[in-house]
Amino acid sequence: MTTIDDIRALLAQDKPTIGSWLQFPSSEVAELLARAGYDWVAADMEHGTFGRSGLTDIFRAIECGGAAPFARLPQAGKTEIKAALEAGAQGLIFPMIESREQLNQAISWATYPGYDDGRLPQEPLRENRGVGYCRANAFGTNMESYMRDRASKLFLVAQIEHIRAVENLDAILEHPRLDAIMVGPYDLSGSMGLTAQFEHPDFQAAMRRIHEICRRHKPLMGLHIVQPDEAELERQVAAGSRFIAYGMDSVFLWNGARRPQLA
Repeated sequence: MTTIDDIRALLAQDKPTIGSWLQFPSSEVAELLARAGYDWVAADMEHGTFGRSGLTDIFRAIECGGAAPFARLPQAGKTEIKAALEAGAQGLIFPMIESREQLNQAISWATYPGYDDGRLPQEPLRENRGVGYCRANAFGTNMESYMRDRASKLFLVAQIEHIRAVENLDAILEHPRLDAIMVGPYDLSGSMGLTAQFEHPDFQAAMRRIHEICRRHKPLMGLHIVQPDEAELERQVAAGSRFIAYGMDSVFLWNGARRPQLA
């Protein structure tokens, strides 16, 4: 099984970590996608159809398939963060991060005081993660081990989806507990009045700026290649992207299920 330590080891060697994306709340699909060889699989709680009660089975299935379970949250809020972590998520993708203050709060809700590997900033945190029995700590039977060995190693990702985030990116990336960013190209382009105009010079300039800032900081550049394309994956790796989501269950299904056109 791929662990968070394995993912960090890849990145430490400047190798990409490749995951995939789930929109359907099916444990069978989750396990199958994990068995396809990805390092991690993220349940899309923002645009997918996941409910809190079904997350535990999804994350169990991803682990059974050999990948690390991640969650793209519906928002970087206390309730949403707690729901994903208590169900067993080992990585969190925070949507719509636009400022360092917003990231500080999200990360504080995801971390226990005293179990942070010394990587949390010294600035005051408003709240930390609450402690309670849950599936992640085997309902209290594995509390100390979970807090020390797994919760302290959560993989934390900020989605950059607004031009305001680009303007604040240096401060965002200086957070010592942040592992990577993931650019949301549709929302980013939309915030510039250029929805889906990915070849527009202004959007291209914003992407170059993001890459340049990432190169000056530890958190790694990431993005989602929604339409599976191995050549595009190679281009993005060559350009410096290291945290990459490749495809998603709905796209894989649509691409493979369309009726062939007979002569």
